[in-house]
Amino acid sequence: MSRLIMQHKWSIKFGVAITFWLFSLHLISAHNLKSPTALSVKESSGDHSKGEETPLENEDPEDLEVFRPTDKWQTLKPGQAVPAGSHVRLNLQTGHREVKMGEEEGLKYWRDGNRQGMMDMHSPSFTAEELKEALKKIKEGVHDAVDTKQEEDAVKAQFRPIEELKKDMEALDMLVETDVQVMRKLLNQFNNTNSTTDEKVTALFELEYLVHQVDNAQNLVSMGGMQLVINALNSTDTRLQESAAFVLGSAVSSNPSVQVEAVEGGALQKLLTLLATQRPMAVKKKVLFAVASLLRHFPFAQSHFLKLGGVQVLSELFQTPGAEVLRVRIITVLYDMIIEKELISQVGMDIIPDSSHQERLRQYAEVSLLPMLVEQRWCSLVPELLASPEHDWREKALRTLLAMMAQCHAQYKQNPSLTASLSELQKQYQELVLTEQDVGEQDGYFGEILALVDSMVVKMQQV
Repeated sequence: MSRLIMQHKWSIKFGVAITFWLFSLHLISAHNLKSPTALSVKESSGDHSKGEETPLENEDPEDLEVFRPTDKWQTLKPGQAVPAGSHVRLNLQTGHREVKMGEEEGLKYWRDGNRQGMMDMHSPSFTAEELKEALKKIKEGVHDAVDTKQEEDAVKAQFRPIEELKKDMEALDMLVETDVQVMRKLLNQFNNTNSTTDEKVTALFELEYLVHQVDNAQNLVSMGGMQLVINALNSTDTRLQESAAFVLGSAVSSNPSVQVEAVEGGALQKLLTLLATQRPMAVKKKVLFAVASLLRHFPFAQSHFLKLGGVQVLSELFQTPGAEVLRVRIITVLYDMIIEKELISQVGMDIIPDSSHQERLRQYAEVSLLPMLVEQRWCSLVPELLASPEHDWREKALRTLLAMMAQCHAQYKQNPSLTASLSELQKQYQELVLTEQDVGEQDGYFGEILALVDSMVVKMQQV
């Protein structure tokens, strides 16, 4: 009986041993079957990762430490992940898991003291940190792509394709009008009986801008526009008179062929009529500008001006109350005419004159301006400008007085107000010259005026 009991106990012990041995083989076999998937981690606060062993309740799945196995069995701590392909077993005596390196490594790591690594894209499973970093990079890539596309669209919206620009430029070239076409439209607008006064004034304003060019001024003549402008000087509307005079003065300025057309078209007589009659000061300013432009470097027009009584017209305008602002403009016209004749005569003495120069000398010889200035009392009118506080006015008056010295010398000496004015100006400009010299200006503007005053004093003292 005892023998049977002993055999039964031994059988139980042997069965238990066999059972534990089979159970151990089962664990090893089972893990080897599951080893390709290693330890999977599901990122969730309420669901733990499934695998050989559940991590601790208080351990964050993202902080699982990846265990690096060797070729020897080592104890695996709770919460450690194992690389794919590693061998894992359960030590029944200690109750701990053990792991060693498999035949192939699924992950390669670089370590520099901290837990870092490179994710193997061919591995069937990844750690939570690897998955998080990979997802983050994917999202950043998507956002970068979207931002880049938006930036490209924004840049494209600011520019236009080169082909489209070429088409627009071709269309623009077809729409560009020449100055002649524009002038013709403006003249049609000005000459149209249905155009309002404002529209006509606007047309003249635009024409004035164009006729500054020599070719455009000549085109104005060829298109019949010059005669339209001259006829507008007879308009009853003062705005049209002012605008027409402005266009005329700009067209004839330094343009001999247009000057001839203007004189032959009766412009000079109409201009003098406007100066001699009651007109707004704005009109007379533009008319005087046109007269000066028409007479400059044109002896034929100057001779015609004298025959039409132009000097007398300017004399009366000079003495008109309220026309003081025109005084310096008037004497400038007279001064220019005097100096032109003197300069052309001096050139004739220095060079061998050709036929054209001889003709100009002959034309200027017919302009007897100085005797007419004396007759119209300009020898006493010009000195009145010396009382002006404007230095520019004084300068113009002194230059004109010197230009008339040959004809007005006797009258100058008999004019006590002129002598007093020159003495006063001499003292004033001597002081101003010292002021200029104090600031380093040896040949300043006041010095020039003082030289004119001194020259007048010296010449008046001569017999």
